[in-house]
Amino acid sequence: MSTPNLHFSPLARALHWLMALMVIAMLFIGAGMVASVSERHEWLLNIHKPLGIAILALVIVRLIVRFTTQTPPLPADLPAVQVLAAKFSHYLLYALMLAMPLIGWAMISAAGDPVMLGSSMRLPSIVSAHAETFALLRRAHRYLAYLFFLTILAHLAAALFHGWIRRDEVLDSMLRGKSRG
Repeated sequence: MSTPNLHFSPLARALHWLMALMVIAMLFIGAGMVASVSERHEWLLNIHKPLGIAILALVIVRLIVRFTTQTPPLPADLPAVQVLAAKFSHYLLYALMLAMPLIGWAMISAAGDPVMLGSSMRLPSIVSAHAETFALLRRAHRYLAYLFFLTILAHLAAALFHGWIRRDEVLDSMLRGKSRG
């Protein structure tokens, strides 16, 4: 019987932090797009689309890494409600990392616009052009973005709670890979 890893793998840590930066950038770019009606909106949209597809590709890689590598266990003395919250919030984060780019892609498809990755690479539409579908997907994308932001804030708060209050090295297992013990 092998002993459990007490830290995340280097690849899992790299994907976590790269995607954290990308997702936070996406949330701010999205907020900028919603707040702007100027030429800047098009510039932001041209960043938002390929970044969303990159996040979609990376979350698939991240899920493969998550299912094929051992993750550190939560502290044995962690209250059951906190264990449940940790598991639920991670499932929700993964679901949103998958859903947001797919809904965005479908929304752009429903608008009848191409999803361009640069000047020459065009992704296929995943739904037919339809104004009502576009409106529904746009609302879903916006409200899920709010949920995503709140979930990220809760995740950050939990990480800081583990690092600064509990001092149980859960945060260190993702920051430096330092093992508990």
